[in-house]
Parts: sequence; C-alpha cells; structure tokens
Amino acid sequence: MSNRLKNEKSPYLLQHRDNPVDWYPWCREAFERAAREDKPVFLSIGYSTCHWCHVMAHESFEDEEIAGILNREFVSIKVDREERPDVDSVYMSVCQAVTGSGGWPLTILMTPEQEPFFAGTYFPKRSRFGQPGLADILSRAAELWRHDREELLDTGEQIAFSVRQSHPCRNGTPEKELLRSGYGMFQRQFDEEWGGFGFAPKFPTPHNLLFLMRYASAENAPEALHMAERTLDAMAQGGIFDQIGGGFSRYSTDEKWLVPHFEKMLYDNALLILVYLKGYQVTGQEQYAEIARRTADYILRELTDEEGGFYCGQDADSDGVEGKYYVFDPEEIQSVLGEVDGKEFCRLYGINPAGNFEGASIPNRIGQRESGWQADDVRLQKLYEYRRKRTRLHKDDKILLSWNGWTIMALASAGQILADGRYLDAAVKAQQFLASHMVDSDDRLYLRYRDGEAAYAGQLEDYAVYTLALLELYQSTFQTVYLKEAIRRAGQMTELFEDRENGGYYMTARDAERLISRPKETYDGAIPSGNSAAGMVLQKLALLTGETRWQEAAERQLRFLAGEIKEYPAGYSYSLLALAEALYPHRELVCAAVGGVPRELLRYLREHPADGLHVLVKTPENAQELSECAPFTSEYPLPESGAVYYLCENGSCRAPETEFGKVIAAVREGE
Repeated sequence: MSNRLKNEKSPYLLQHRDNPVDWYPWCREAFERAAREDKPVFLSIGYSTCHWCHVMAHESFEDEEIAGILNREFVSIKVDREERPDVDSVYMSVCQAVTGSGGWPLTILMTPEQEPFFAGTYFPKRSRFGQPGLADILSRAAELWRHDREELLDTGEQIAFSVRQSHPCRNGTPEKELLRSGYGMFQRQFDEEWGGFGFAPKFPTPHNLLFLMRYASAENAPEALHMAERTLDAMAQGGIFDQIGGGFSRYSTDEKWLVPHFEKMLYDNALLILVYLKGYQVTGQEQYAEIARRTADYILRELTDEEGGFYCGQDADSDGVEGKYYVFDPEEIQSVLGEVDGKEFCRLYGINPAGNFEGASIPNRIGQRESGWQADDVRLQKLYEYRRKRTRLHKDDKILLSWNGWTIMALASAGQILADGRYLDAAVKAQQFLASHMVDSDDRLYLRYRDGEAAYAGQLEDYAVYTLALLELYQSTFQTVYLKEAIRRAGQMTELFEDRENGGYYMTARDAERLISRPKETYDGAIPSGNSAAGMVLQKLALLTGETRWQEAAERQLRFLAGEIKEYPAGYSYSLLALAEALYPHRELVCAAVGGVPRELLRYLREHPADGLHVLVKTPENAQELSECAPFTSEYPLPESGAVYYLCENGSCRAPETEFGKVIAAVREGE
C-alpha cells in the first residue's frame, strides 16, 4: 500500500512510495504531527542513483519489523538531497561534526523542533562486525525518548547550538601566495604512477585540474600541466570512462581508475567535458577532444529531455546488481561481434576469463599501446546497442537548474572549441527550457523540474551557476541577450543571498524556509560551491562591464574567499580559479564590427584558451543593448566596414587596431 510519497515527483522519493514505512516528505505537517504525538523524527536523506541507499532500503525500509518500529515510535521523513540541498547541508554538517565523516544515505534522529540528537549514514538492519544495527538504534532511541528524554534534549540543543554558530568574519587578502600554496598541496598529494591525488577511492574533481592548467600557463609551471595531463590520460584509459558508450562514472574505487562506482552523474560529466576541452586547447592532443566529444554525445544521447533539459544521472545497479550493465566476459563479446572482432576487442579492452570485477571484466585501456576503436566504429555501436538491450539502467530524470547550468557551459564550450553546432544548439535549447519552465511568477528561479512541475526555490548555486552558463553562452555566441540576462540574475543573487555583515553568500535566500541553521558553503567538493561560483561570476562581470558595483561586489567576495580558503586552499580549487581571474593579468577586448563577428576572432577563441581574456563584440544591431550592459562601450565608434579592436590590459588601453594579428601579438605579449 502506497504511503505519502506516492504524489511526489522525485524519483528517489517515488522509489520509497511502496515501503511499509509511513513516510512523509519534508513538510510542516510532519513536524506538527511529531509535536502533537510527542514523538521524535527519523530523517533519511539520499538520492535515486545511490547504491548504499538502495541497500539500506532493501534491508530496512522494505522490512516490516523496521517499519513497525518507525511507524510506532517515530515520525519518518524522506528527503531527496538533490531537491533539498539546504536540508542535506544542514544535517550533513551535523553528521560530520558528530561522527567525523558523512555520506549517503544520511540517517538523523531529531526532536520535533528539528534539533538532531543522533547522526550516521548507512546502518544494516542488525548489528554486525561492531557496527550497530538500525533496529537496535531505533529501539534504544525510543526507550530514551520515553524514559530519559532530558539526555536526548540536551544533546540536541548542544548540536543545534553548535551548527548555528557562524564563525567570525575571516576576510583575507587575495594574493598569489594562496595559489602557490594550493599548487604545493596538489604536488604533495599527486600520484605520479596513476594520476589523481591521494589514495583510493579517487574522484575526478575536474576543477582541481582546471586550476592546475591555469596555474601552469600563468606561472610557467610545467609540473602543474604534467599533473593534469597524467590524470586526464589515466582517467580516459580506465574503467571509470565508459569505453563503449562514453561518459564517466562517479569515482574509482581503486588507485588506477579501473573499477568505478558505476553511477553516472550529470555534473561530473559536464565538468569533465570542460576539463578535457581545456586540455585539448592547452596541449593540442586530439585524444582529449575525442573524450570531450564522446562525453558530450553521451549526455545528448542518454541524459537529454526532449524539451531540452538534462537529467540528473544513471544508477550504478542493474537488476539489483552493481555494475552488471557495464561488465562482460570473452564469450559474450564474441557472441555479439563474432570470433575475430570479439577477440580483438577483448585484447584491446582488457576482457579476459579471470575478469577484473567480481568474475567479469570492465572494459578499459590501461597499459594498452595500440589504438582503440573510434566512437563511430560500427562494431562499437553494435556492442553498445546490445548492452542497452541486455539490461537497463535506472535514470533519474529530474532536471536540476544548477547541474543544467554546468552542462550548458560544457556544451557551449564544446560547440565553440570542437566546431560542432550540435553542442551549441543543445546548450541554447537547454537555456530556453530553463527560462521557460524554471522561473516563477515573481521572476525567481526554481531548483527542480520534473514531470511538468517546477518546485523548490532556487538556491545560491542555482543563481551563480546559471549566471556562469549565461556568460558562457555570451562568449560562445556574442548575443547580448545572454549578457543582459546574466547581469540581471547576478543582481538577484547579490540581493537574495549576500551576507553584507560577515561576507560571503548564504546557501538559501533571505526569505527562504528557516532551518536550524543557514548554511554558507565554500568547500569545492564534487561540484564547486555556490560561493566559489559566485566569486567567478562577480569577477567576470567586473571585467566585462567595467561597472563599479560589480567591481566592489567582486572585491568583497574575493576577500571573503581568501579568508575562508587560506588554511587548506587545495580544497577550494574553484575559488582559486576565481582568485586567478583577479590576480593574473587580465585583458578586455572590444571588437567593434560591421557585418557580424569576425571569423578570425572566432577561430582564435576556438583554438586558444581564453585565460584572462574577456571579449565583447559591438555591432550596429546590438550597440544600444551592449551599452546598457557595459556602459564604457558607448564610447567605442563602429567602423564603416570591417572590424576595429580595442584592447585594454590591467587598466591600460592600447590604440585601436584593425589588424587582428597585431592584436593577438599584444595579447600574447601580456601573457
């Protein structure tokens, strides 16, 4: 019999709609009932493609005994962390403070006033190997609630007090020493043999590699580029990259990127497209362009809604077995491809009778010297189609605004750098979808869209990343409408989220639902934080528009970030990139042109990294609108024909130039 989750849109919540647990979604009604019936609250947070969330669901939430305890002694709430990142952030910080670690599924016990008194992650149904079981935890908590509640209430008050405490303002000074310190930390953590940083499990964390490539060019540090290249090569060769269908899994469970945790997430793949494109521009290695192309094609093929938005990701499990979708044995390969082609594939992709994952083989290119098959090879396509029919992957078809923002950035960049209009068209269509479906009647952004419904007020990350996406669309098309919209959304971001008293930006808007704390996240984990994305937005707008309000806002945010990251800058690599925008030489190029954007400019931007180069294009058609976005451009006259380039560097402007070659020579002279 379905519970209260049956009317939800979240795929994760819907996975639990037939549990015997009397689940509520996060809502006022649940807490009111807990207060009325004098019961504690059981909060479980996860997401639909989470392997251990599935395990705990099967062991406990589908179990009548556990459901009996929960229904009798607690009010139970289920939350999709991707729909409510604010709730997840608050209670994940509790778990990390109490246990020293975190993860999903997240398990919290708390009072009806939302004050937590117990925190953990996955628990088996019964205690085993020193790990407490959920049945024992729930029974003990229920007993304490009835007979020794003061102890729990005291614990809850102490934890709630702790997470409410905002640390004092620690604004710092943006300086290159922060960048050098971060680089030094990456050097010490680098795995020379297999790439990446630290020990297994290894996460791609693309923004680390973006920072290293930026640092390499700015500081003439070849070792920084070497670390990035070695990691890009190793990931592309490993099982973490889907050698048959393209795209990357979430992370590698081993040091050499062979055995992934098989779930594929939209944000990972979007950010990895950006980093492989950057690697291609910096090194000219065609293999990086190929990986970016295959990853973008994966998104278009498997994660794109027909209306234009992008889905969250795909599960690790098939038929309840982790990785089943991806692995093969030699006989199966030969049955699909025939003996000759089958043996060749097995040799090139490490498929052997011994296997490399639970008796089967994950296709990989580790240690191979021969070239692999191209993405358009009909044999590879045949294997891909067979795999899709053999078993299926659960797909989380929510559309999240911030994740779509990263994907728009990636595809717009791919369209420009790879000269493939399909990618830019997809980015433009996605932005149109977001603008049409994820904006409310007050012109505020929504966080999630699914099945015809947009819901949940947009948070800092949504505004910041969407604005970055709009800026990338402008740099890829030079259509002023994107720059104008970016400025408008950045204005909303500063109005709704900025903490003018202590610096930085809150995760939730000033009029959002009040939780036990108002988080202000800065750490750049799997995805750059909203604060680091905001720093990048403000610095880019300061340089593009020349307006004082953006310069002042950027300075406030960069000072905040500098103070936040100084103790461990390697954990804030996207903040380091935002600081690099301000600390390294920057050049502003205004192209005043009649007859469209000059091909020579587009060719240069396609072939070279635009580090520190911010371009505006003024035409007779957009002159008025551009002057509203960047008032200083009103003083730049349009030529009667052709193009005139106006180049400024670090506040000093050169004479107008009509020969593009001389402009580029000046740009390179300042690098």
